Amino acid sequence: MAIFAFAAGVWAGQYQAQLPSHSWLAALSGGLTVICVVAFQWYKSGVARANLFRALIVAIALAIGFAWSSWRAVWRLADELPRAVEMRDVELTGFVAELPEPGGQGVRFVLQVEKASAAVPERVLLSWYAGERGEGAVPSLRPGERWRFTARLKRPHGLANPELFDYEAALLERGIRATGSVRASPTPVRIDEFVVRPATLVHRLRDAIRARFNAALPGADYGGVLVALAVGDQRAIPDEQWTVFRNTGISHLISISGLHVSMIGLLVGWLAGKAWRRSQRRMLRVPAMKVAAASGLAAAAVYAVLAGMGIPTQRSLIMIAVVAVAILGGRAPSGGIVLALALLCVLLFDPWAVLAAGFWLSFGAVAILMFLLGGRVRAEKGWRAAVAGQLGITLAMIPGLVILFNGFSMVSPLANALAIPLVSFVITPLTLLAVVLPFTSLLELAHWFFGVLMVVLEWLSARPFAMWSQAAPPGFLAATALIGVGWLMLPRGTPGRAAGALAMLPMLAWVPERPAYGAFRMTVLDVGQGTAVHVRTARHELVYDTGPAYRQGGDAGMRVLLPYFGAAGVRRIDRLVVSHDDLDHSGGLATLLAAGVVSGVMANFDLPAPSDGRLQPPRRPCLAGDGWSWDGVDFRVLHPDERELDTSSDNDASCVLRISAHGGSVLLAGDIERAAERRLLARAGESLGSAVVVVPHHGSKSSSGEPFIAAVAPRAAIHSAGYLNHFHHPHPGVLERWSAAGATNWRTDGQGAILVDVGARGIEITSWRDVARRYWYGR
Repeated sequence: MAIFAFAAGVWAGQYQAQLPSHSWLAALSGGLTVICVVAFQWYKSGVARANLFRALIVAIALAIGFAWSSWRAVWRLADELPRAVEMRDVELTGFVAELPEPGGQGVRFVLQVEKASAAVPERVLLSWYAGERGEGAVPSLRPGERWRFTARLKRPHGLANPELFDYEAALLERGIRATGSVRASPTPVRIDEFVVRPATLVHRLRDAIRARFNAALPGADYGGVLVALAVGDQRAIPDEQWTVFRNTGISHLISISGLHVSMIGLLVGWLAGKAWRRSQRRMLRVPAMKVAAASGLAAAAVYAVLAGMGIPTQRSLIMIAVVAVAILGGRAPSGGIVLALALLCVLLFDPWAVLAAGFWLSFGAVAILMFLLGGRVRAEKGWRAAVAGQLGITLAMIPGLVILFNGFSMVSPLANALAIPLVSFVITPLTLLAVVLPFTSLLELAHWFFGVLMVVLEWLSARPFAMWSQAAPPGFLAATALIGVGWLMLPRGTPGRAAGALAMLPMLAWVPERPAYGAFRMTVLDVGQGTAVHVRTARHELVYDTGPAYRQGGDAGMRVLLPYFGAAGVRRIDRLVVSHDDLDHSGGLATLLAAGVVSGVMANFDLPAPSDGRLQPPRRPCLAGDGWSWDGVDFRVLHPDERELDTSSDNDASCVLRISAHGGSVLLAGDIERAAERRLLARAGESLGSAVVVVPHHGSKSSSGEPFIAAVAPRAAIHSAGYLNHFHHPHPGVLERWSAAGATNWRTDGQGAILVDVGARGIEITSWRDVARRYWYGR
């Protein structure tokens, strides 16, 4: 119980909005030391009863977990990039610390800094792109190489949107305290071919295996999956395949999971024990069980290190180590103790693990299996046991999957019934044999088996009932569902046991509160250097622009909009308005159309042709004078005039949309510049007045002229721009002009998504980084 209390303290420490001061933490640590000593003395002297002592130990463990988490955070944040160094050229010398991540335009890699011309963190994530400003091709980087670069760095920064992935937290966990890009001049220099370190030796081996797999299966559809199974590198798996894995609930198999590590340990241990039993002399000297335990632990450790030691592999390896040590010492620990010790070790090493979904899924799944197989329910045999176990874990994981991913696979039991034995006992062993044996045929056979599996998975994924999508539930509904699952798993005969399933229904039936009639809610999403706006009325959904396509791969449609729609409970977009065809506004359009969530499009350009032959939603032009009303909210297009489509620049032909209700109005201005602003003033100057404006062209100095600002006269000006973007948007002069006109400036690059509620109480504005503040934001 004390270990679980320690874990709860670690979790509480990681979700602080602000870290305690050094003096407060020092006082807490000193107080805990004194309390521990006093409590132990009381217990020895008999003053404190056993139950009281246990309760005290649990409270102390909770406080220790909080203190440990906070101290580790303070130490890690101390390794920071000074603001004065951001976006300045800095000369760095260091070695490539992990597997580089090649991409279409370059490569990303972690550099362990050994020497720098300015104060910089020890580990930085660099991107090296080619093809611009005359740079040559990027060389093939390998782990352990020592280089000298000139780079421009910035503090860790990620997109901040409601209920979505926190990239800054992920960087913090990896110990990466700055990101940046390699400069073409002066030319980067490779100093040493290999810097010998224990970690670089492992990563060089992983890189060699990955390169051999890629050479053996050039252009193979599922080569990335085999690489992931061999060395834990999942980055070559396309987004389309991840969608299939997610829809069928088998994502946990497409990496080196705890299941795979355990399987290798058990297999090698069984073989070693079997071989050892062939000699009576050896058996008399050392029992075969101890040899099997030591051999299985060694094999599992090698495989886990080769995998990169992710959280599931850490957990599995530690559990195997605890069992192996117990066997070597002649003891037999219970499954609960093994799991608790694994939890303690993971959190001592990595207190940020509680921020990762893999942590909760890994430990949760193992705890559920232990509960199901530990005599708490009637034991089944054969295929009945397999079916009962799969159904049990699928049902028990539903609340966690909804909390973490806003949905769960309805076809998961069927998909896993096929995928678990095939991946675990056929594809993974063939892949691992290919690691140690130079036979391409092994990889080709593993690839063929996975191709057969994908035929079934793709068919299941395409079923309309494959995924249950659920908006992010409130905390009390999630807690009720978790309690219900725990009650449902109690032994047969427990009174009201079936009521546990009913306790999950409120969470699964919950829908977010919608605006009242005559009100609307607008979310200006944080998509980087681009624009994407979601507007919700009482019964309708509108999206204005779809964000950018990203240089490192993917687009805002895949990485931001679709996940956001799932968390917000958006099942259908009634109208998608795309202001113009620049990639920072239309980059996610093809993704949204391919997802089939759009009912109608308003745009002044042809839509991208669908790749799967599906029908496109109807398109209508976005022209001045058009308008409609939804649920007491008016939408009016103010620009462009039809005559301006061919005579204006792409930016100046942006669709300008004004949304108004009784409580206030907002203006979405696209990328119009001053020439379009003047024409808009001449044609519809009296209609421009709005309480909130999404500033034209991300705050470029070529927009937001003073006459336009005076006509709009907003209370709030929202600038949608990327953090430290190379356009320097928003321009300081533009910020000053809007501020001088009485508007409060809001910025997605510093405040995350901007949330605007327009209703009977007027207009309320906040930002996601204020709503869900974390201690690492901006650090």
